[in-house]
Amino acid sequence: MSIRHGLLALLEHGPRYGSQLRTEFESRTGSTWPLNVGQVYTTLSRLERDGMVEQSGEDDAGHALYAITEAGRGELRTWFEKPVDRTSPARDELAIKLAMAVGAPGVDIRAVIQSQRRHTVKAMQDYTRLKAQAITALESGAAQERDDVAWLLVLEQLIFQTEAEARWLDHCEARLIRISASAGASTATGAGRAAGGTAAAAGGAAAPAAPPRVPASSAERVTGRSRGPRR
Repeated sequence: MSIRHGLLALLEHGPRYGSQLRTEFESRTGSTWPLNVGQVYTTLSRLERDGMVEQSGEDDAGHALYAITEAGRGELRTWFEKPVDRTSPARDELAIKLAMAVGAPGVDIRAVIQSQRRHTVKAMQDYTRLKAQAITALESGAAQERDDVAWLLVLEQLIFQTEAEARWLDHCEARLIRISASAGASTATGAGRAAGGTAAAAGGAAAPAAPPRVPASSAERVTGRSRGPRR
């Protein structure tokens, strides 16, 4: 999250002081990514150092005001115009957790997936309820339209994100089931071949002159084929 650019965007509307910037930022994003005053003033100090903002006197209550500079406006325009880089994705704790759970001793990865799915679905339901409230506030005119539209966009991003996460968790569980079934089938096939080889060796040692005809196996009955000679 770019706190730096978020503050520049708010300062584009006029000089602000630190607590005011924090309040407006959280109003726009519905406190999805809460800030503390220390973060705000630390960021403002860095922006001032880089020539992006400058101090602009005080308000009537004695709060130190900050204003955006031309360099700051140029930085803000570049930020709006440049796509967010997805080639180096941020670390995702859930993806890392599942990757580490694969083969971890004493860890039931399917239980981890199911627990996360329940949490994700509940979060999606909560976001959907908040979205309905935001739409109602917009339609009734009871809220500031700019901030409510901004909050609605954030909510819809969160809803799409949780929907995608739930689908991915379903996919992970299905993938693990297929892999487990495939591994089980391979083990069974290998055991069957080993047993067949042992039986053949024992039969060769006995060397019966006229082996009795045995009934077809279940697989042969299904396929209609027999390994023995036709009579």
